[in-house]
Amino acid sequence: MRGIASAGNVVAAVEGDIEDVDGVLRITKIRLRYRFQIPADLREKADRALESYAEKCPAYQSVKGCIECAWEAEIEET
Repeated sequence: MRGIASAGNVVAAVEGDIEDVDGVLRITKIRLRYRFQIPADLREKADRALESYAEKCPAYQSVKGCIECAWEAEIEET
């Protein structure tokens, strides 16, 4: 991710809601909370990547419009 190591560094906690929609159980909401470390001088790049990653994320592109998705990140600068 823009020069930031992700393998072994990015951790995601994921929650979701399953609701009855017209008699069918459906995943209606997904919430992601990312945690990762970055060098202090890469904060701007990390923020830009988080702002635009959904456009290139195949999982999100597959469910957008069908499942409400929200994400946030806890970034530790080292």
